[in-house]
Amino acid sequence: MKRYILSILLVGMVAVSGCSGAAHVPMSEMEHKGMSSMQGKVTPTNADWTTPKEIKPNEEFPISILIKDKKGKAISKFDLVHEKLMHMIIVSKDLSYFSHIHPQYKGNGEFDITTSLPAAGDYDIITEFTPKGAEDNSVQRHRIHVKGDAPAAVPIEPDKHMTKVIDGKKITLSFDHIMACMDLDMKFTIRDAKTNKPIKNLEPYMGAMGHAVAISNDLKEYLHIHPMTTNEKGPSVTFMTYFPKKGVYKIWGQFKYEGKIIVAPFVVKVDV
Repeated sequence: MKRYILSILLVGMVAVSGCSGAAHVPMSEMEHKGMSSMQGKVTPTNADWTTPKEIKPNEEFPISILIKDKKGKAISKFDLVHEKLMHMIIVSKDLSYFSHIHPQYKGNGEFDITTSLPAAGDYDIITEFTPKGAEDNSVQRHRIHVKGDAPAAVPIEPDKHMTKVIDGKKITLSFDHIMACMDLDMKFTIRDAKTNKPIKNLEPYMGAMGHAVAISNDLKEYLHIHPMTTNEKGPSVTFMTYFPKKGVYKIWGQFKYEGKIIVAPFVVKVDV
């Protein structure tokens, strides 16, 4: 069974980011049956990034990433994880922009993609992949600058209301509790905004009924989270996750309905 785990990849300060003990990974449906929720073996990797010296807003540009092992040798084989060999997340420094895309594998460790960005400023690129034989995902990140006068940063403030209307859908985010250093349940509930009718026919999106990404406002913590089960078609989809330290996080839930991807952003404050 291909990796329907809830994957958490902590960028920077993994073991000392606020919780005592080793790095922790949320438990999947299988892990609830007795398996450990500790992170599996991660293959050490390095990456060579190639991007243009000058990037302009709203103009396509190429990104190339060469994945290597700790000795500098290209890694040639990768596992499919949620139907992709690599997941790429691009966010602006103020987290107002979010993109989840998938580079193509060219062979011999090299992934390529062409994309564009909407405004001047700094962006973080986070890539997630699993070398063949590794027990868990690896992550590499890179920062790029888009030329021009950057717009004023959007304040990252916790949402006062946890229900939003997006693409004609009323989406509510809720938690059983929201504290750092503890496993917790995070639930998205989706209804039709006009009729309030529950949406019960969500479609699979990359092998799951949803995906969620959470990034801390200092951009140091990155979580990629998958649902606890693969058969929740709505109106609610539940994820188990684990925030490694207190602070403010922006969360993007992604769901597929009637062939379209719905992206639901929320900002939450995590206490201890």
